[in-house]
This record gives sequence, C-alpha cells and structure tokens, in this order.
Amino acid sequence: LVPETKCRFTVQPLAADWTSDHGHAAHPCDICGGPEQEHRLKVLFQVLDVNGDGGICVNDLTIGLKKLGVHRTEHELMKIVKAGDKDLDGQLDFEEFVHYLRDHEKKLRLVFKSLDKKNDGRIDSQEIMQSLRDLGVNITEEQAEKILKRIRRGHIWAPILYMDKNGTMTIDWNEWRDYHLLHPADNIPEIILYWKHSTILDVGESLMVPDEFTAEEKKTGMWWRHLVAGGGAGAVSRTCTAPLDRLKVLMQVHASKSNSMRIAGGFVQMIREGGVRSLWRGNGINVIKIAPESAIKFMAYEQIKRVIGSNQETLGITERLVAGSLAGAIAQSSIYPMEVLKTRLALGKTGQYSGILDCARHIFQKEGVAAFYKGYIPNMLGIIPYAGIDLAVYETLKNSWLQRFATDSADPGVFVLLACGTTSSTCGQLASYPLALIRTRMQAQATLEGGPQMNMTSLFRHIIRTEGAMGLYRGLAPNFMKVIPSVSISYVVYEYLKITLGVQSK
Repeated sequence: LVPETKCRFTVQPLAADWTSDHGHAAHPCDICGGPEQEHRLKVLFQVLDVNGDGGICVNDLTIGLKKLGVHRTEHELMKIVKAGDKDLDGQLDFEEFVHYLRDHEKKLRLVFKSLDKKNDGRIDSQEIMQSLRDLGVNITEEQAEKILKRIRRGHIWAPILYMDKNGTMTIDWNEWRDYHLLHPADNIPEIILYWKHSTILDVGESLMVPDEFTAEEKKTGMWWRHLVAGGGAGAVSRTCTAPLDRLKVLMQVHASKSNSMRIAGGFVQMIREGGVRSLWRGNGINVIKIAPESAIKFMAYEQIKRVIGSNQETLGITERLVAGSLAGAIAQSSIYPMEVLKTRLALGKTGQYSGILDCARHIFQKEGVAAFYKGYIPNMLGIIPYAGIDLAVYETLKNSWLQRFATDSADPGVFVLLACGTTSSTCGQLASYPLALIRTRMQAQATLEGGPQMNMTSLFRHIIRTEGAMGLYRGLAPNFMKVIPSVSISYVVYEYLKITLGVQSK
C-alpha cells in the first residue's frame, strides 16, 4: 500500500500484540510505507498465518481475521487467495501477500477518488449510499450513518474497526482503506465505466464476451443507450471496411496454391466483375444482424450471470468467459442463417440475387433448411478460443495499466483503450481464424460447381493435405488490415452517438 500518515494498526513490543491507535506505547504504521514497513507487514502476516507454515490459506484467513475482529464470507476469502496466488499452490506466501495488498489499495483508491465529488478528501453518508448503490447494494441513510460511526469492535487486542474514527460523520482515505483491508474489490464501477470493450469496438466479428454494466447504469437505463450506440458504431464501421471483408471471404473460398489471389488483384477482380458498388456486396445483411445478435447476447448473458454468479453484481474472468461464451453460442445459433446469407451474397455474381430475401429463397428451394446451418459446428467451436484469448489479453493489458498508471482515475484515455482493444481482438482472431475459414468454406461449398461436399474434419484434412498449414490462413491479410480502421471508426462513432443519446460516462 502507498504511504499514508495514519493507520489503525499499531504494534507493541510483542510482535503478535495489536492495538488501536487509541492505545499506549503505539507507533504510527503505514501498511506499505514508513521506516518499519517490512517488519509491520510481517507482523500482520504472522497473525494471519495461523499454523505458521509460511503461507496463508482460506482457513488461516478465516481464523486470523476473526482474531482481528474482521469478518468475511468464505466466498470473499477464496477470492482473496485466488487473486493473490501467483504460483497456484492454494495459499499466499509473504511476497504474494504484499503484492495483493498493494494492488488492492490501488483499486480502493480509485473508488475513493470517484466518490469524493467535492475533492476535499472526505466522503459523507450520501456518497456512501451512492457508492454501495453502484455496487448493487441499497441502504438507508440511517444505515449509512451507522457505517460511518463504527462497524464493529474486535477482540481486546485486535484493532477497533472504525469507518469514522473522529465522529464527524465523514470518512477520509485512511479510514476507507482501513475498513476495506482484505476485502475483495475486483469489479469497481469506476473501472467498469471506463473499460468497456466489446460494446465500443467492432472488428466485424461478434464473438467477444459482453461488457459489464454497473448497477447504476442498469437502473438509469444507460445500458440500452450503450448498446444502441455500439450497434450504430458497428454499422458504420462495418460499412466502411466492407470491401476488405468481402475480399477476405473471396480469398478464404477461392484462393489456393494454384489460384494465388493478392489484395490489389482481388479488388481489381471485384470491380471488373460488378463495378465499385460490388465491393459492398453482402454488407447489408452484415449490418442488419448486429441488432438482434447484440440484444440476444446481452439478455442471455444477464440470465446466465444470475445462474452461475450467485449474488455477485459482476463476475470473475473465468465466470465471464463461461457466461459470455454461452451467451455468444445462443446469439450465434439464433442469427446463424444470416451468416450463411452474408457469405453467399459476398460470393454471388452480379445479378445472381436481387436481394437478401431472393438469396434466402434460392438457398431454401435448392438446398433446404439445413443449408442455413452449414458450418455451424466450426463456428461454435471458434467462440471459445476467440472469446477466451480476447478476454484474457484485454484483462491482462487492462490490469497492467491500472497497476502502473492509475492514480486519480481509471480512465485510460483513447489511445490506451484502442491499443488494448486492437491487440486483444487481433490475438483472438488469430487463434480462431482456421475455424472461421473452415466455416466459410462449408457455407460456400454449394456455390462451387463440381466441388465435393465435405464435413468439418474432412475439409480440415483436405486443406492441410493440398495447401499445408498456411491454407488455413487464407485471407488473413485483409482481415488484419481492417482491424485498426474498424476499431478507430467504431470508437469515434460510438462517442458521438453516446453524446447524442445522452449517455453519461460517470
């Protein structure tokens, strides 16, 4: 923890004896600062390390914190150990313990700064009520005042836990930090507000894990404004990068060792065949499917969260991945016929189809309903690597920035947000690209005259045998070329629509 001038923990000559700052022969202690920093941290560690084996497990925390008069649920204690356990041995050694406390205080400071509206270094009862409301907990003003006065008194030698030690009906930073010592604080509204990812940035794929929304955003209806702004931004972004997206589809289906298709040559071929307008063939259905897919995914995600997330307002990374992947699978299953239509329209010749409905009618009459779900299995399998890697990379970059640079605000700024989003999306696409290519090939098989109708595994073996591993990455260049313009355009349009719709960032 960063140095502060006062703390409720003081140490008497006996290492295990703790008293409040009202006690005698006491010395000021800054949890992570001051001349006796290491000694005092070791004392706290020794108190919590009940069995003295050099590691703090959930059982140690349960017993040790009770001795200090601090009460946490088993779920909260498990989150603490999991958050700090870098070597995955089920307990915290001294180094992991110190690292957890430092990271923890940074998050707490962000909350305190966001609540201190007057910027006077103190929080009153109204701000306490608002903070808990943002975290999904509603309390009365009387309850808030009780929190401010005193929370609970521990054992005779344990620290006395005050949220408001001076009785002024406000709390300062030291009191806020002291009360929340060893309390998990992963999903802070300040971070959720500024680090939205999948809602803002559209790269043409819809396999990302949905963003979190704070309780306040849900209560005020800001969540649907975010989704509408994100949908509009995605529509503009996809329209602007549609030529590259159509080129990617053509290269995925037609490019091979014998038929080398380059980017410039591909554009020339499309323009010669259907004019400049043909560059946007298939974009209409690609834009139309944004609204139903986003709505279904969001609603499914919220329902799945209620099932797997107990009473937590927001989920951990693993739970988010599971919930997001399931929600993505439900959304993709619902709109998958549109994916097939997009591929068929993009591959179609000039005059072959008069529109989306005409294309759907042709497919139904010649191939039946099953044709609308060709490539469904590789598409579902692609959700896991894409969503998992995108989420993991984004969270890693986000947490790294928050630990190093977040002091007064969790706002990363435009450049950092776009850089993190672009990097994570690129990594996700790279991991799932072979499955995306096989999906597109299966969707397009009926359009290739005389071509074999293969299932997923047969097609995979065929590509490896005839084209090698590189054959699984046909069209990757135009796909990556559209990532940076896609995220940039979608961000700019999202910010404009957000202002138009009256979305508040804080």
